[in-house]
Formats: sequence, C-alpha cells, structure tokens
Amino acid sequence: MAETLLVEQDQHIVTLTLNMPDTANALSDTSFCASIIEQFDRLGSDDSVRCIILTGAGKFFCSGGNVKHIRDKQSIFGGDTFAVMNQYRRSVQKLARTVWQCELPIIAAVNGAAYGAGCDLALMADIRIAGPTARFAENFVQLGLIPGDGGSWLLPRQIGLSRAAEMTFTADPIDAATALKWGLVSSVVPENKLIETAQAIAARIARHPPRQLRLTKRLMREGLNTTLESSLELAAIYQGASHQTRDHAEAVSAMLERRSATYNGD
Repeated sequence: MAETLLVEQDQHIVTLTLNMPDTANALSDTSFCASIIEQFDRLGSDDSVRCIILTGAGKFFCSGGNVKHIRDKQSIFGGDTFAVMNQYRRSVQKLARTVWQCELPIIAAVNGAAYGAGCDLALMADIRIAGPTARFAENFVQLGLIPGDGGSWLLPRQIGLSRAAEMTFTADPIDAATALKWGLVSSVVPENKLIETAQAIAARIARHPPRQLRLTKRLMREGLNTTLESSLELAAIYQGASHQTRDHAEAVSAMLERRSATYNGD
C-alpha cells in the first residue's frame, strides 16, 4: 500500500506531500489526518529542521472533505450531533491546531485545487505560492455546512473581511491570478517550477539561525491576537535571549567578516 504522506528531508528542509490522489487528497480520512498531525508534531520537535514545504500529489493540493463520505455519513461524518462534533475535534480541528501552532516556517506549494478544508490547510501555512492551475474555494455552504476547521478565523486574517465574506458566502472558487491580486498567495509560478520555487524560498529561510526563526514566527503569530505593548514586551524577552546565543555571535561575526555563517542552533 502506498504511503499516504510522503516525507523527504534535504538538509534542513522537509517536504511533505499529501499522497492520496485517488481521493484528491481529501482530509476526511481519520488515519490520513493522524499521519499529517504526527509528522508536524515530530518535525516541530526536531532541531535539525528549519522549514517545511507542504504540497499535494496529482492534480489537487487538497479537496477538503470527501463528498462521498459526507453523503454516506462515513468517517468523521457519521453518528449523531455529539459524535460528529467530537470527531471533528479529534481530526481536522486537531490538524488545524497542530499545523497552525507549528513553530517552523511553512510554505504551501499549491499545485491544484484547494477547496474547503484544503483551502484552510493552505491558509495555515506562513507562505503560499501557487501554480497556474491552483484554485481556492471556501465552499462549505455549497454542501450545506459551515467552515468547520478554522476557515472563518483564518481567511479574514489573510485577505480581509470583505473578500473573505465573498469567498465564504458565494462558495465560488478563485483562480491563481485572483489569489495573487487579493494577497492570498505570494506568487504564481509555472507548474514545473512550483516545487523548485518553494525549495528556493525554503533555502533562503533555512540559511538563518533555527532558534531565532522559531521565535520570530511565534512573535508574529502572537501579534495577531495581542496589543502592540504586549508584543513589544514579548519581543524584549525573545531579544534578550537571542543576544546570549552563539548563533547570534556567529551571525554578527560572519556579517563583519563578509562570509557565510554556520549555525548550530545554540
């Protein structure tokens, strides 16, 4: 049986490929969700990793919930109100928390359609780049559902309330060019250059000291939900700690000596 999640590490960069093309990489399979959660937990505690690339196999990035499972009340969609509620909490909502809270920089290389929970999965990344066939849809209402895995919180923070409302209420997909115009993605690149571009960005990230990368991401995420005063106070703490690290001393020395720095995470 083929692996449903492919994991490839090249030095400090890990590429995770959703590998269920027969289901358009649908997320409603509980074991599939569990494997993604497990990998993000593992990578978050691995000091050798500095950046994650997330992409999909086949023509889809991620189609969200499996519509056949929804129709047949299978997997997380089966049972009474409380059963469905708890199954959401233990699967796609746990996935949302895990990916969003991961301290490592994450790049989503969106190679095709990202619908529903798949759109939200892309939103959990820090940076999104898209191929020309990428499509994004927050299309839960089209199935008589609501955004159940964080989309109503994530999408307005990425593209503003008005455009988020338009996407959510109409359920209409937007193409890669519109996603770029609206700020949902950083760039649109040819399909055959998508992973190469993601790897190039990841390499530019991974050249920096690993602890400071994680602290910087944490500071940015905390800044979404706090005041400037609180953010500055947290920054002072992180900065004080950063000044004591060997990697900081190495960074300063390398800059003054006009050479590449070598970081050990200490």
